[in-house]
Amino acid sequence: MRSFLFAASYWLLSILYVLISLPFLVLPGRRAVTSIIRSYTRAMNWALRLFAGIRKEVRGREHLPDGAFIIAAKHQSWGDGFMVYPEVKNLAFVTGDHLEKLPLVKGILRKLGAIVIDTCGGGERKAASLVKGMTRAREEGRRVLIYPEGHLAPVDTHFRYKAGVWHMAQAMKVPVVPVATNLGLYWAQEAHGKKPGTAIIEFLEPISPDLPKAEFLARLTRTIESRTSELVAEGRGGELVVPVLIPDPKKGTLAPARAQPSEA
Repeated sequence: MRSFLFAASYWLLSILYVLISLPFLVLPGRRAVTSIIRSYTRAMNWALRLFAGIRKEVRGREHLPDGAFIIAAKHQSWGDGFMVYPEVKNLAFVTGDHLEKLPLVKGILRKLGAIVIDTCGGGERKAASLVKGMTRAREEGRRVLIYPEGHLAPVDTHFRYKAGVWHMAQAMKVPVVPVATNLGLYWAQEAHGKKPGTAIIEFLEPISPDLPKAEFLARLTRTIESRTSELVAEGRGGELVVPVLIPDPKKGTLAPARAQPSEA
């Protein structure tokens, strides 16, 4: 019943906020639409708590720098973005162009200043769309959210961290803030079923953009995965499990779960 009630609220809120946003798409600037979407993500946090029994705890806000920076977050759940977005002002995010296929969403993404990656045109077009988005974000002093694994990882696993986040940091000359989470214990990947509990997102110490690529990616992976494992163990009330590196799933599919979320 919890999962059904949240699913109903998810779709009702999504449709409502899309419709509210539409009249503001023709206005100059993005302040109005950004405020509406921040309100939408707060409403989703409220719905998660009320209907799914998933409370949010935020740690490490002191690690958020002033000015522009990149957030490199662990990606366990479709709900990750709802958790992070309302916590950081002036936030842009990186997304694939598949979201532009959803009715009315393309205009909202453009108005928000999202960095939309061309995922269908090969490596050169993908890189070009990323550079274009980074250039705009740097000029506007935006913060940028990216999920460097590129896929939703089951709890106790991780994918290879992609080098795009390092290239972004190099191009923008800004620090990268890692984010760990254990939301996957309660809302796993795109699962309909939800489990009550306290989902933690934690902003960790920034990483310098000046590190060589291999050292940067190794540190980012180690930082996020080790802290995520600790948060997962905290949520389970059990022993720490070292996450397993798994291959990327085929396009359009999810990686099979290797560990079941614990009962709350």
